[in-house]
Amino acid sequence: MPDFTQVQWDEDLINDCHYLIRLAIREDLGRSYDCTTVGLIPPELQGEAVVTARCDGIVAGLEAAQQVLHEMEIAEIWEPLARDGQMVTAGTKLASVRGSARDLLTSERMILNFIGRLSGIATLTRRFVDAVAGSNARIYDTRKTTPGWRRLEKFAVRCGGGRNHRTGLYDAILIKDNHLALRNDQLTSETSPGSAVEVARAFTSELRPPKDNTEPMLIEIEVDTLQQFDSALASHPDIILLDNMSTQQLSDAVAQRDRIGSATELEASGGVTLDTVQAIAATGVDRISVGSLTHSAVALDVGLDWLPPPTPH
Repeated sequence: MPDFTQVQWDEDLINDCHYLIRLAIREDLGRSYDCTTVGLIPPELQGEAVVTARCDGIVAGLEAAQQVLHEMEIAEIWEPLARDGQMVTAGTKLASVRGSARDLLTSERMILNFIGRLSGIATLTRRFVDAVAGSNARIYDTRKTTPGWRRLEKFAVRCGGGRNHRTGLYDAILIKDNHLALRNDQLTSETSPGSAVEVARAFTSELRPPKDNTEPMLIEIEVDTLQQFDSALASHPDIILLDNMSTQQLSDAVAQRDRIGSATELEASGGVTLDTVQAIAATGVDRISVGSLTHSAVALDVGLDWLPPPTPH
């Protein structure tokens, strides 16, 4: 089954990262400098520190943290001691860094913010993935992301074992209730879920004609009743999103899909929590999208610990 584009650590992601780092630098330094550090720390002083996990979790953001040093054009030596996507326990050293003590102190919070935020998302994602283990359901993120952080946060979801839903409005068709409501309010002919899928399919065929070698754009439609589901299923979209349905309704939709042998995948969405996700997965849906992976993740507690200077012989 075709899927949405999955975020990888690539040049696009690095570019996003640098935009965020520049903003973080402006937030911390304005058009000046780190007054406390410059006032207290001699420029020639060197130091070494390790980034340490203060609690158990899944690591994400080590690649992003290294980009902080590149963007600030400082000559610290960064050595990863773990990898993005790795499960760690409290006390695990994630990376070491050596160089100018001034530069390290100035960069410390930015480094920890990236690792903490992204590791928190990866850790929460893994909890959802573990909760549905043994079922056919896959955990997906949503577009409920921090503005500017979307691809980084989706990368963190991947580090936690989740899957990426569409990245933006440009890379897939997702017909939602408001699309149908507006068409039905403003157009003379009523648009059913099934006919909306057909309209979208005609549009994507013009956008990406069959002679083109690119994959066809995915078409997904949101429904919130079984009557809408039947209409949508008859038009064979790639995915039907079952919004805020009970587990009984989800099971009924899966049974109906399976009875007719449809290849359409079914996605459950709406208020999914760690307390409910296992029961949702047990209905037989293929996908479960969870907004809280990105909008409600708590940052993983990480710290930067200074190492004592080597003892002279």
